[in-house]
Amino acid sequence: MSRYETDDIIYALATGWVQSALAVIRVSGQGCRARLAACFSRPKALEEAENATLVHGYLQNEEHQRIDEVVCAVYTEGHGYTLEESVEFTCHGSLAVIKEILELFARLGLRSAEGGEFTFRSFLHGRLDLTQAEAVQELVSSQSKRSRSMALGRLEGSLKDQITHLKNELMAIMAAVEVQLDYAEDELDAFTFPRQRLVFLLDLIKQLSSTYQIGKLFKQGARIVLAGSTNAGKSSLFNLLLKQERSIVSPVRGTTRDYIEADLDVEGIPVKLYDTAGLRESEDVIESEGIKRTERLIGQADLVVYLVDSSEHGPLPQEDERTLVVYNKSDLAKPPKGELAISAQTGEGVGLLLGQIANRLRHGMQSTMEDQLIIESERQHRLLLHAAEALERALVLVDQDIPLDIIAVELGEALQNLGELTGEVTPADILETIFSGFCVGK
Repeated sequence: MSRYETDDIIYALATGWVQSALAVIRVSGQGCRARLAACFSRPKALEEAENATLVHGYLQNEEHQRIDEVVCAVYTEGHGYTLEESVEFTCHGSLAVIKEILELFARLGLRSAEGGEFTFRSFLHGRLDLTQAEAVQELVSSQSKRSRSMALGRLEGSLKDQITHLKNELMAIMAAVEVQLDYAEDELDAFTFPRQRLVFLLDLIKQLSSTYQIGKLFKQGARIVLAGSTNAGKSSLFNLLLKQERSIVSPVRGTTRDYIEADLDVEGIPVKLYDTAGLRESEDVIESEGIKRTERLIGQADLVVYLVDSSEHGPLPQEDERTLVVYNKSDLAKPPKGELAISAQTGEGVGLLLGQIANRLRHGMQSTMEDQLIIESERQHRLLLHAAEALERALVLVDQDIPLDIIAVELGEALQNLGELTGEVTPADILETIFSGFCVGK
């Protein structure tokens, strides 16, 4: 990759650029300890430290003036995150201290790392495959406990192991084909193509590919709009779901004149929840603008929870995949039989409502167990689809009794796509696209 050099020493702040109690600055590259010893109060201790040990001391400038007291985590070559010789400095989180340390490292001839460069070196040295490298970023950007758990599983190698299994199954089929192609003129037993094995492999790939919609939902989340007429209880429900008083609740109609948004977790799905202005005809210019904004949000929502006052009767929206009609104030009036009813005042029925919301968001997706392997990368989804398409073409050729050498081409195409998943045969421009999206320090 043209953007990344791999034979020099790189450094970066691995924690946020904010004032904090502590900060971590990462350095990686052959010979980094010898270079850093020049600015460390205990140079011999740093250079001679064994792998995975901590060294206490002070970073100091060229005039031997102390910059900060630090603890160095030392990793020798073949260990640590990048498998290169590396040092991670834990210093105090003063922005002035961080800035001075980074400037000192630059003067020592170290290079400021690009985004994702530490993870790229980890991938390059074989510590991580490409699915694990992507899981690093997925873990950093996870928005819920469920998405964090899924990303952690992929980082630990669950997806890598599954792809390895798929490749081994495919190579076993290809090996049987290659034997026939290499020894076609020899006296071999009559060959029967392992069709059932190919069908089984195709099903496994399709099953893994189909989890992308679930992964995408847990990664990107959903937009849910609370809508309905004035005084239907939208703000009360909004506050109840958030367990805090965010929206003003009043018996005066039209109190909410603009939307309010907040983050919420619904059965592990990250949700952006919107409380909106009540829908009605209004002469008030400000309220009318709020209603227009509500209508725009409804058009953009993944799900609209339309609240109806159980004590009032009027036209209702048509319930569809994007609209969930809910009768509120069930503690004051009996809602129609069989309809979803809640009380935003007492909390009655809210648990059922959250379950219905989660089911609507997962509509059309296969149910997922806690330990099911899920993908959330568009790149992985695309490559799995391409692999499946190649195997489907191979299956058609088998059924048409087409010569094995043509079938072998499609099998090879599928193997190429599976290899790209783990990074074995991934082009450099694809790698640059993946790693450039990482934050600096990762």
